[in-house]
Amino acid sequence: MASQFPPLIVMGVSGSGKSTVGAALGAELGMQFIDGDDLHPRANKEKMAAGHALNDEDRAPWLEIIAERIGAELADGNPIIVACSSLKRSYRRMLTAYAPTTVFVHLRGEREVIAERQSHRNHEYMPNSLLDSQFDTLEPLQDDERGVLVDLTQTPDEIVRSIKKDLTDTFVD
Repeated sequence: MASQFPPLIVMGVSGSGKSTVGAALGAELGMQFIDGDDLHPRANKEKMAAGHALNDEDRAPWLEIIAERIGAELADGNPIIVACSSLKRSYRRMLTAYAPTTVFVHLRGEREVIAERQSHRNHEYMPNSLLDSQFDTLEPLQDDERGVLVDLTQTPDEIVRSIKKDLTDTFVD
């Protein structure tokens, strides 16, 4: 059975909990979850692992892969959830090119809170030193973008309940 929810992109800076929340949200809503990090080209992973932030040119092929996947799954009647930083408005426009009904779930929090979280994890290729570049790049969702804002200081269960309520109240007929 197809989901009553549109495709979702769980967005935010590195360490905001996109993968954790995306997986839990997928389980709660009965939707497939894909970690966008798994779709990065090798060159992007190597660049980040070396401590260098990605630029728009680096991100474009990755965003295209994600957008195509969301569109293909939606065309098959299976809206999905993807964890993807989606830091800039221009990136979000690219991501919705194949599925304009996509909703962004922005996990927001203070830099200090996220830095503390990052200090307790070891990401495959995203060093903690790139957090400032993520915040420098981040452009908040605008009123004309389909999205919900979520406080990431809640527990994952609280976040999932909040997202489900917001999606149901705003985007489900």
